[in-house]
Amino acid sequence: MQRLGLLQPSSAHGWMGSQGSSSNFIIKKTIRVDIPVDKYPTYNFVGRLLGPRGNSLKRVEANTECRVLIRGRGSIKDPTREEMMRGKPGYEHLNEPLHILVEAELPIEIIDARLMQAREILEDLLKPMDESQDFFKKQQLRELALLNGTLREEGSHMSPGSVSPFHNSLGMKRAKTRG
Repeated sequence: MQRLGLLQPSSAHGWMGSQGSSSNFIIKKTIRVDIPVDKYPTYNFVGRLLGPRGNSLKRVEANTECRVLIRGRGSIKDPTREEMMRGKPGYEHLNEPLHILVEAELPIEIIDARLMQAREILEDLLKPMDESQDFFKKQQLRELALLNGTLREEGSHMSPGSVSPFHNSLGMKRAKTRG
């Protein structure tokens, strides 16, 4: 165990340490959450967990103060690279089924609650849903469109003049072609 030292708790979570109490002790714990790829072999669990540019996973980490790692077969995007890395030091997890490791290094009083919070969030994300009813997926796609600068709000429609194949969105005429 380590002393609290320079690590300070986030005031957003309402945890206040006091001198001499056990809250000065930081402990490290890891839990494993299995990903049900055997039941749903075609479902994109890694994409759902990561979200646009990894933002969904980053939000889970920020909200829970835990580190979330996707490990096992299928955790590396490029299958050729994954096969190349299999068996090398540090990549032993590639011989295991796809899973998530959740690590936390927090005060003893809050570590279990944060790990369970992370587990609950991740287990919700690991429930396959029909795309038409998947609010989370819709939010991820909206965020991706926003990041890519291609977001079109549902209420905004193109003006009738912009539908013409002879004008682009900037109002510039198309180059004449011989034909």
